[in-house]
Amino acid sequence: MKHLLTVLVALTLLISCNKNKEVTNETPNEATVDYVAKNDKEITDYIAKNKLKAQKSESGLYYVINEPGTGAQPTATSNVTVAYKGYFTNGSVFDESKPEGISFGLDQVVKGWTEGIPHFKTGGSGILLVPAHLGYGNETMGPIPGGSALIFDVKLISVN
Repeated sequence: MKHLLTVLVALTLLISCNKNKEVTNETPNEATVDYVAKNDKEITDYIAKNKLKAQKSESGLYYVINEPGTGAQPTATSNVTVAYKGYFTNGSVFDESKPEGISFGLDQVVKGWTEGIPHFKTGGSGILLVPAHLGYGNETMGPIPGGSALIFDVKLISVN
């Protein structure tokens, strides 16, 4: 009984210590930060600061519809042409399309776009506020550090 109590106390301490760490999957030697809560706070602070009327999906994507559009509405597998500007919550731009936009399949982009772009019809525009788990995750991708919340101003030019 004495040994069982010692084991239970040790397990309780181990579990409570692990709950305080911000560590996710990866291999044991590659501890990575879990950015879900951090990104959510960063995005909600951005929304409040900029007085946006954003909606939040079940996945954690935030989106703002400035203009819903009047044309065709894409699905998650549609090929679309979108003009966009991508930036961080501090306003620093990391990517931007030309005004005529760029075409791609919505099943070939980050999950935040696959989910977010179908909220618009052709001609529609708005903002996608993408947490890392719907973007590039914890991996650094070019100028985008791992774990980054991403903001995209988007205009759906066409469903191809």
